[in-house]
Amino acid sequence: MRDFVFPGGTAVLTGAASGIGEALAHGLARRGADLVLLDRDAERLDAVVAALRAAHPDRRIETHLVDLADADATDRVAAEIHRAHPRIRLLVNNAGVALGGRFDQVTLDEFLWVIEINFRAVVRLTHALLPALKAEPGAHLVNVSSLFGLIAPAGQAAYSASKFAVRGFTEALRHELVDDGVGVTSVHPGGIRTRIAASARVGSGVSVEEYEAGRKQFEKLLSIDPAKAAEVILRGVERRRGRVLIGWSAKLPDLLARVAPAGYGKLLALGMRPRPARVPAPRPAVEPVPSDPGRPA
Repeated sequence: MRDFVFPGGTAVLTGAASGIGEALAHGLARRGADLVLLDRDAERLDAVVAALRAAHPDRRIETHLVDLADADATDRVAAEIHRAHPRIRLLVNNAGVALGGRFDQVTLDEFLWVIEINFRAVVRLTHALLPALKAEPGAHLVNVSSLFGLIAPAGQAAYSASKFAVRGFTEALRHELVDDGVGVTSVHPGGIRTRIAASARVGSGVSVEEYEAGRKQFEKLLSIDPAKAAEVILRGVERRRGRVLIGWSAKLPDLLARVAPAGYGKLLALGMRPRPARVPAPRPAVEPVPSDPGRPA
């Protein structure tokens, strides 16, 4: 395929109100794309749009407020977008949520909430908008999976299940859409500084202490600027890359999973184990200097 062309095309982007989605919106606008932005946070989305219009007054920007956990609402919004945009050059399924807790610590409803947003909404939007992508020469589809679509650590059963599903779905579409001229990219970010950890739900069976310990440990891994991640993604789209891994926090675990697909869990557990605090060695006791018997006290 030829390199992707951004200027003059319409890009549909979910999860546009913060994090990687917000950075992608700015990156796409700088590259000359018109935007259709989806999110459930009206206040944050309005702020993003105001900044975009101030910086790029010539871009056409359309917004849709939708909770992707609501299947009917997602279907309605997808149909509206397709009617308004029968030709779409880029679809980026970026929105995602997280849930903390082992499988036996979360309810089935909590688990399925993650699946509905992270996977089923991706399928719904892609299915509804694929005809518009096929109608646009040189179109491209991006589905944001995760580092946890490459590895599945303990405590991330719901999130990993959803992101592995996104990865498999995306890889199948990559093979299916070759003859249609639609490029497909699966994105696997490592530790990106987004709101996903702060906004994650906690399983009903997770204690406050356990949650706080896990959250603090996880947030230490979030070191990559979302703007940098967005640029990596958009360069991958431009070059039609099938898979984009962002940061060594994604690349090293991916290598680990390839080398030890059944045994990487033990190595992950060792790496995540808190290090004992370093205690300084005690100073030797100072012996008192005996007084000179010939000197007055």
